[in-house]
Amino acid sequence: MLKADAKFKQRGRSGVAITVPAWRWLFPLAALHAALLVPLSLLSLYHLPELPLLASPAAHGRELLFGFALAVIAGYLLGPLSLRWLLALTGLWLVARLGGLAWPGGLPVILADAGFVLLVAWRLVPRFIAAKRWRNRVLSPLLGLLCLLALVTLTWRHLGSMPTTALVMHQGVLWLVLLMVFMGGRVLAPAVNGYLMASRHQAGAGVQPRVEAALILLLGITPLLMLWPPLRPLAAGLALAAGLLVLARLWRWRPWACRGRPDLLGLMAGYAWLGVGLLLLARAWWQQPHVSATLHAFTIGALGTLASGIMLRQAILRAKGRPEAEQLLLPLALLFSLAAVLRLLALDADQHWLTLLWASALTWSLAWGLAAWRLIHWCRRTVRRRLDPGQLPREGYRRAAP
Repeated sequence: MLKADAKFKQRGRSGVAITVPAWRWLFPLAALHAALLVPLSLLSLYHLPELPLLASPAAHGRELLFGFALAVIAGYLLGPLSLRWLLALTGLWLVARLGGLAWPGGLPVILADAGFVLLVAWRLVPRFIAAKRWRNRVLSPLLGLLCLLALVTLTWRHLGSMPTTALVMHQGVLWLVLLMVFMGGRVLAPAVNGYLMASRHQAGAGVQPRVEAALILLLGITPLLMLWPPLRPLAAGLALAAGLLVLARLWRWRPWACRGRPDLLGLMAGYAWLGVGLLLLARAWWQQPHVSATLHAFTIGALGTLASGIMLRQAILRAKGRPEAEQLLLPLALLFSLAAVLRLLALDADQHWLTLLWASALTWSLAWGLAAWRLIHWCRRTVRRRLDPGQLPREGYRRAAP
């Protein structure tokens, strides 16, 4: 993949501006990172404490949210970047991930991680401020808040103390849930609508703007209310309402009518995990059992399924392929769902809890390993299409450069 891009760079010396889609580098790297992250976390937590970056649940959660998830967000939203900017962005991310394994408190590692976060915020946060609809403008403060939380946790790591780690991690997950509800809906609605129009000549439910607005309000207020324990029952009520709305929205997309599109069924499974996770969170806030562990319904079931499906769809479509022909999309959704169920079952598994944790971790890693393999395959196909001048007229080829 990098070799092909190097060839393309030589073509650009004639004066054609060189840009590379950010997802082409960040998606495979994020998938490989996710495949290694969870087993390394379990090793460092319960077997080999030589990996201090992952030697606590808070460190594991931070790496998942602000290492993996933020790379996926950047790859999906940044679009084409100049080769210089993409090298800088990817280099900072790699230094933060690899350097942090051996020297998590080192100032160069922390500065690299902070540089990646700030670069993502600088490129993304202003982009949605000028949107015409307030629902689209929500992305700017939401992305800015996620980046701010990433910087706060980096500051605490540098100081050697994270006094309210669990609360900050909960906030990060809840704001990520809002982002997944919003972006997942924006991906699913047109995809389902297009399929129903092509196969049945029927219009789908679409984005459902009123439901989307209600979900933004509910999920935007819930993280604020949960900060004060006396208001947590009210936050639980809002989470319950949001979970029911997510499932109702999914029902209106008619999953049974998409049996011929396993790629869409996989995305719908990830969206269903958002609804189920909100219902489980509401119960946890009312009863207070294992609140942190309940969040794995989002970070494994929803994030794994939605991120892998959206990443692969992006790569396949850019390579002019057909997502419905990718046979791994639905099995990936099932693997992530299995990993989430195993992780949730470990809450009350008594002496078998560590076995279930390892089963969940290995299932997650298998799924992301397969996703990384297919992402690299489709990225190479994308590069070959763009490097083959026989596919387009000369002028068209120049205009189509990534």
